[in-house]
Amino acid sequence: MEWVRPDGYLVSDDRERFDIGKIHRWLSEESYWAAGRSFDLVEKSIRGSITFGCFTPDSVQVGVTRLITDGASLGILSDVFVDKTCRGLGLGKFLVDVAVNHPEAVPLKRILLCTDDAHRLYEQFGFSLLLNPERWMEYEPKTLPQRRRDGNVD
Repeated sequence: MEWVRPDGYLVSDDRERFDIGKIHRWLSEESYWAAGRSFDLVEKSIRGSITFGCFTPDSVQVGVTRLITDGASLGILSDVFVDKTCRGLGLGKFLVDVAVNHPEAVPLKRILLCTDDAHRLYEQFGFSLLLNPERWMEYEPKTLPQRRRDGNVD
């Protein structure tokens, strides 16, 4: 699918259009949340998500975001990124708007996201701090001891 603004910028969910090398460079070298992410991991994350690319009127990719979802009740908005040469044009807002209004996102009960510095941007789309943060937990496998096959903990 494609969504086109009057100025010709467009967002597409057609993976064939994506410049994976550029997306990898943006995320691994220019974002704080995905610094050092491998090319293979970026490629895998794009395949496992509804991914949106933002393109100039002459088809140069200038942005990306992903919606990770089970397609039924939960989504996570992730990796919202606009190339520094195109910031200030409302393209991040365009990407978020398309993602949260995508046909697979509309029926979801909840869409989550994590940000260090863009709360005001996401509030414009109805995002808020967790209503009941005491109900939420997170699991980071790298922080827990690993159980070996013999049952002992390393």
